[in-house]
Amino acid sequence: MKLTKKIAVLGMFSAIAFVLSAVGNLVPIRVAGFLNYDPKDAIIVMAGFALGPLATVIISVVVSFLEMAFISTTGIIGCLMNILSSVAFALIPAIFYKIKRSFPSALLGLLVGCIVTTGSMLLWNYFVTPFYMQVPQEAVAQMLLPVFLPFNLGKSVANSVIVMLIYKPMVKALRNISVLE
Repeated sequence: MKLTKKIAVLGMFSAIAFVLSAVGNLVPIRVAGFLNYDPKDAIIVMAGFALGPLATVIISVVVSFLEMAFISTTGIIGCLMNILSSVAFALIPAIFYKIKRSFPSALLGLLVGCIVTTGSMLLWNYFVTPFYMQVPQEAVAQMLLPVFLPFNLGKSVANSVIVMLIYKPMVKALRNISVLE
């Protein structure tokens, strides 16, 4: 794929992820007052499957900054946490799929991505959330298992299901219109 076409496709995936992020922010349901489900990670994984692991990092950073600038109220801390969460979730399946382009490899990558995202976000929330919420670290520690664990696991599983349901039809459609090879 030529560089200009690849940049255009990255832009397209970024735009779709940003729109989904904006739609996700319209839903007034928040966990712990600031956590909300965001389907953008499913698009970021699909971009990683189609364009490679580096695409997941680029889109994660671009969309998180756009979200911070235009949608989010969580500032730079929320931006950082979005980047960390999206990269932890999307990079692993993209790497697995790059190594072996198969359904089992994609599924295993998504499973590992769910586990790594959930574990890493527990760690990041333990250290970063006290600054964001301006509460003692002990208060955040008490939220890890009942709040952050099910939220991050549920979010990554939901995004994995979305990927498995729409990746093949989306890639087929993009190939039919010559966006992807």
